[in-house]
Amino acid sequence: MLGAIGLDEAAEATYRTLVAVGSAEVADLAHRLGVGAAETERTLRRLERQGLAARSVSGAEGWLATPPGVALGALLTQQRHELRQAELAAALLAEEYRAGAVKPAVHDLVEVVVGASAVAHRFAQSQWGAAEEVCALVTGRPVVVSGRENVAEERTAARGVLHRVVLERGALELPGGVAELAAALGRGEQVRVVDRVPTKLLVVDRTLAMVPLTGRDAEPSALVVHASGLLESLTGLFEAVWREARPVRLGPGGDGCDVLAGGPDPVDLRILSLLLAGMTDASVAKQLELGLRTVQRRVKGLMETAGVTTRLQLGWQAHERGWVGREVSRTPGSSGGT
Repeated sequence: MLGAIGLDEAAEATYRTLVAVGSAEVADLAHRLGVGAAETERTLRRLERQGLAARSVSGAEGWLATPPGVALGALLTQQRHELRQAELAAALLAEEYRAGAVKPAVHDLVEVVVGASAVAHRFAQSQWGAAEEVCALVTGRPVVVSGRENVAEERTAARGVLHRVVLERGALELPGGVAELAAALGRGEQVRVVDRVPTKLLVVDRTLAMVPLTGRDAEPSALVVHASGLLESLTGLFEAVWREARPVRLGPGGDGCDVLAGGPDPVDLRILSLLLAGMTDASVAKQLELGLRTVQRRVKGLMETAGVTTRLQLGWQAHERGWVGREVSRTPGSSGGT
């Protein structure tokens, strides 16, 4: 939690322990932290240089925590100042880049990023910079960054950036696909499903987009598109796919929907949600680690509860009865992003 002001895990744990006990000797702290005395002393010396700890006047081995309101406040002020200076430097560099470009129109339009590590870095960087909205088309064949590796998505969603994602159905059938979907829905992301997306695509704040340039067997590369007619076309492509895609929601454990008295249980709701997303009984059984006959039996039970004879009617009744949550409409700018 204090990594943003320069403390690693060892330093934060040591400082928190020292704050909790008030004062302690190196041996006592080392015992509490479960590390060696030499390592604890090195950490204390780092905290001393940062103004977070001081030696006790009662003995050479004793240490005291500097009051958090004083010590952390100073570090936060320093961090804010450094960030402001970095923002000013970035703005000046951007001006120099635009002024010095031989063909500014071309440079402002596209970038070509080559190599798996470079593409992954640019992909994360683009999301970190999001202020309002991230839109994505996701295929069932991740090449550079998988869903579970996309830390930027999780953290930008946590600070209020709206995420709209269209998943190719094959992505749900990958190992852990439903678990990743549940995590995304739990973060408040809007997710829809289609049989197949035309291409991988990332659009950030409608000012930047990323699309792949190469096929499956070539070295990964991507095109980064800035504000232009091409960007508008890519944004339009996303919106067209989004309109045709089917919203997907999960039951309890996925999006927090309540179970209605006398209605389906949490497992039934998950089965129903995945079936409505277009998955087969066998795929649902595999993802939820259930037997195929169990899934089919539960579907039959849902049809009996709803009083219907076909799965199409079951889907309609599921929405009408509120078994499957309707998608909540949110617009860019209302997400609280900074």
